[in-house]
Amino acid sequence: MKKIVVATSGASGVGLAQKFINNLPKGYECHFIKTENSDIVNLKEGANVIMHEESDIAASIASGSFGVDMMAIIPTSMNTLAKISNAIADNLVCRAASVMIKERKTLLLAPREMPFSPIDLENMQKLSQIGVIIAPPILGYYAQIQTLEQMEDFLIGKWYDQLGIEHNLFQRWGE
Repeated sequence: MKKIVVATSGASGVGLAQKFINNLPKGYECHFIKTENSDIVNLKEGANVIMHEESDIAASIASGSFGVDMMAIIPTSMNTLAKISNAIADNLVCRAASVMIKERKTLLLAPREMPFSPIDLENMQKLSQIGVIIAPPILGYYAQIQTLEQMEDFLIGKWYDQLGIEHNLFQRWGE
C-alpha cells in the first residue's frame, strides 16, 4: 500500500483537499494533517485515513524512515510555501514537506493566492528547481468545463497525474 500525506494550509480551497482524499483509489494509506484552517474538511479517521495534528512534530510522517511515498498540500498558503522554501519546519506540515525533500520523494504544492508577488515566485522557482511540483489550481479551458464539480475533478485529476495516481476524473485531450 502506498502512503500519501495530504495537508492544508490556508482556508481558501480546503474543500479540494477533502475531494482529493475522497477520490483516492484503493491501495493508498492517507495521512491527513489537521490544521487550524482545515476544520471544515469533514474527514473521519478510518482504515485508509489517519489523522495527525499540526502540532505533533513527533508523528510517524515526520520521519524519513516511515516511508511516505508522496505528499500534497492543498491549498498551500504563501506562508507555508515560504517556510518550506527556507527549510523552516516549525509544524508537522512543514516538517513532513522537509522530509519529502530530503528523501527525494514527490511533493506537490497547490499555491492559492493571486497575484503572486516576486518573493512568492522566487520561492516557487527555488522549490521547483529541486523537484517540488508547483501546481496552482488553474483551469484548463480546453477541458470544456461546465460545472463546479467538473472544475474540481479537472484540478484533482491534474494533481493525480503529477503524483502518478491513476484516475478517470476528466476526459483527456483527444479522447
